Order: sequence, then C-alpha cells, then structure tokens
Amino acid sequence: MKISTKGRYGLTIMMALAKNKGRGPLSLKAIANEHNLSEHYLEQLIAPLRNAGLVSSIRGAYGGYVLSKTPSEITAADVIRVLEGPIQPVEVMEDDDPAKRELWVKIRDAVKDVLQGTTLDDLIHYDSDPQVQDPDMFYI
Repeated sequence: MKISTKGRYGLTIMMALAKNKGRGPLSLKAIANEHNLSEHYLEQLIAPLRNAGLVSSIRGAYGGYVLSKTPSEITAADVIRVLEGPIQPVEVMEDDDPAKRELWVKIRDAVKDVLQGTTLDDLIHYDSDPQVQDPDMFYI
C-alpha cells in the first residue's frame, strides 16, 4: 500500500490542527507556509475532511479550521480512509491459493491495526528518544 500525497498532506493538516487545539482556528495558509506546501492543494484536501466530520470551519477574518474531536479520538486510519479510500494493500482474489489469500488478509489487518491504533495525539507527541541506542550499533 502506498500512501499518496493526499494522505501524507492530510495527516500534516490534521497534525497541525491537533497541535493548535484550544488556541482557536488555524488557516490553511498558515499550515501551507509552515510546511512549505501548496495552499491550493490543502484546500482540495480539507473539503473531504470537513465532510467526514473530522474538522470544522470557522468563517471570518480570524477564521480557519479546528478539529471536530479531540486528537485522541481521531486515528490515522480515519484520515487515510477519507482521503485514500479503503485500507486494502492487496486485493484478495477468490482464485488465489488459500495460503496466499490468508497472507493478504494478514497484511491488510496488520496495516489496519497500525493505522487504527495511531491517534493524532500519538503523532503530535511522538518522541524518537535519541538516547536509546540501536541494539545493532556498536560504538568504540
């Protein structure tokens, strides 16, 4: 499964709104400037997110967008499904060998589990913990 720029930039929008939660609406122009993205492209992505009930728009001079739910209630799967469609890395064919069919189902379920188990809150509070040493890395 390859996530297109729609999914990638959609997550960028949603993470920016999650980081801004409680501080009022955030404009797409501000998000586009901060992440060096096309504001026009972000405008195309925000409509389906709004229609899906993930974001709300605020009109006016100081308007913009806010999350419709808390960052802990919105998963990466919610965003990806809206912008990319169903999460299905491999199409399961009836004429496939049963062992291969089972493999495709396991792959689909693993991808779904990761996306459904990752919230916007997880993404905005991600800490790569640079002090943890890679077990395969040796220092002399």
